Amino acid sequence: MPRLFIALPVPEEVAADLTALQSGVPDVRWTSPENFHVTLCFAGEVQGATMRDLEEELSDAAGPKFTVTLAGVEQFSSGKQPRALAALVEKSEPLDRLQQKVSTIARNCGVEVERRKFRPHVTLARFRPGAETGHHIAQFMSSHAQFRAGPWVAEHFSLYSSRPGRNGSIYVEETAYHLTY
Repeated sequence: MPRLFIALPVPEEVAADLTALQSGVPDVRWTSPENFHVTLCFAGEVQGATMRDLEEELSDAAGPKFTVTLAGVEQFSSGKQPRALAALVEKSEPLDRLQQKVSTIARNCGVEVERRKFRPHVTLARFRPGAETGHHIAQFMSSHAQFRAGPWVAEHFSLYSSRPGRNGSIYVEETAYHLTY
């Protein structure tokens, strides 16, 4: 059963800007540039029939192209344990609308969609369990507080599958949905 998510891909020129941030913090697994994306909806493990329904129904989420800009960095954590470092996406009504549309479609297809607040970002790194990186995180956050990349025009979003790989997950674009008007 594949793990699925719906996301905006990050263009190569922005991926290069993100890759330039990836140093100075030990005990993390840096995200491969080809895996950079802005998650709209995480679907998790999905049965074949649900995946086919989702692939078909997502074509109804088409909307206008819009610009995306990255601004700043953030640390995500679970309690006191750091989980990830991320580049943040600037507030965008078209992005919020697209995220709401794809989440509603996924829910209507039987996917259990997370109910937490949408915080668009690109994951730069994931922390290894038990990482002792406090001062490194503070230095990273301070050094990159003014980070900006883009803007770029989001011309499509995609349904991706995720499979375990030797050095982290491997993401495969299953279907692309063009934003047209």
